[in-house]
Formats: sequence, structure tokens, C-alpha cells
Amino acid sequence: MRRIVLTILLLSSQWAHADLKKAMAEQNLEKRSGLALENAEAALKQARAAYDQGDNNEVAKDAAEVLDSVNLAASSLEQSGKNPRRSIWFKKAEISTRDLSRRIQDFQDEMSYVDRPLLDKLKVRVQEVHDELLMGVMEGRKKQ
Repeated sequence: MRRIVLTILLLSSQWAHADLKKAMAEQNLEKRSGLALENAEAALKQARAAYDQGDNNEVAKDAAEVLDSVNLAASSLEQSGKNPRRSIWFKKAEISTRDLSRRIQDFQDEMSYVDRPLLDKLKVRVQEVHDELLMGVMEGRKKQ
């Protein structure tokens, strides 16, 4: 019985582990951005769990994973060449980055004052990407 429980726990922990490779393998750029943002959410959850265990090195790695994921999502949408006003993927990414930004802020507020700088760079970049996406959705693509 214990073996079964341990096996299930090991499989579920491997399954839930954030992995940006899956997103990078996606050929459709819009879907890639969605997968990258899902990965960012998973990595942020891992960062919170690592912080609860007192592992700041793991928090820094997971924060870097979130940053890489957000950058991949933003670049994928930009490379798609589609008009942000006419693509649902841009709005989904805008909503995801808004939620991610709020979760990062909440996480940082719960952290010790000494540990908060771990997330400063991440928080700024996620907000920049969100603002770019929001402006794209609201204004559309500039005419050449």
C-alpha cells in the first residue's frame, strides 16, 4: 500500500513540475504563448512551495522560469504577426499576465522584507508584458 502511495506522489510531482520545453516544442505560436503562460503559473506555484520550505535558491530558479515563460509568450505572440485586436490569444495572454502579476505581488507581500528583492525583476517584466499586451488589444496593430 505504501508503495502505491509513494508511486502516485512521485508521478504527480513530476507531472506538476513546470517544463518550458513543452511550450517551446509547440509549432503554433499562439498556442505556444498559452502553454508558456501555463508554465509560468506552475513555476510560480513551485516558487511559493519552495519559499514555504525555506529554499530561496529554488525560489530564484522558479522565478527565472516564470520570467523565461513570460518572455517566450510575449515573443511568440509578437512573432505571430497577427493583429492583437482580432486575435483571442492576445486577450487571453493579457488576462493571464494580469492574474500572474497580481499573484506575484501577493506572493511578494507575504515574503519576508529581506527576501522580496528576489521577485522585483520578475514583477517589473510581467507588468511590462501585460501593459504591452493591453495596449495591443486596445489599439490594435499600427499601420505601416
